[in-house]
Amino acid sequence: MTAGKHAVIVRAATELFLRQGFRATSTEQIAAAAAVSKQTVYTRFGDKESLFREVVLAVAPTAEAFAADLTSSLVDAVTADEVEAVLRAVARRYLAAVMDPQVLALRRLVIGEAARFPEVAAAYYARSPAMVLAALAREFGRLAERGLVTLDDPRRAADDFAFLLLGRPLDHGMFHATPEIDIAEAADHAVDVFLAAHRVGL
Repeated sequence: MTAGKHAVIVRAATELFLRQGFRATSTEQIAAAAAVSKQTVYTRFGDKESLFREVVLAVAPTAEAFAADLTSSLVDAVTADEVEAVLRAVARRYLAAVMDPQVLALRRLVIGEAARFPEVAAAYYARSPAMVLAALAREFGRLAERGLVTLDDPRRAADDFAFLLLGRPLDHGMFHATPEIDIAEAADHAVDVFLAAHRVGL
């Protein structure tokens, strides 16, 4: 099978899994959506479970690139004021990315099938949410070393930042098909609270 045909099947499966869930999606539906035979799907992926794993874990390269890009601007901050401005921009991008409807749908899908595919759920967490947290922790540590923020534990600071930013919006978004949120207001509030604890001079 060509790489192009492989990608078509994965894309078709992704759309169906996100819209209908794993159990309600049949191999026949995936084959029809991809305009291939059912046997072609089985030949390439073995079974629907293997295809599900590939769909979920395909997020890894995108998450890695996003984590690197998200935190890269923190490297350029040279004053406390610049740190605040950059953090606001980072928070808005981070929140907007997590609240993207397709990202929310994938999270719901992974959580809904976590009991059936615990290893896939764990791998998804390690390759997406945890990767972003690790990138934040790394850059927060560097900011602390340069005296631009005050903190003792970069990893805990990254966790705090993420939960201040994502906690309520993500919780709401997981239970609503079309969550409404003011990204700028929510992001700025999270940064305000974070800097109240970690601003230099406190």
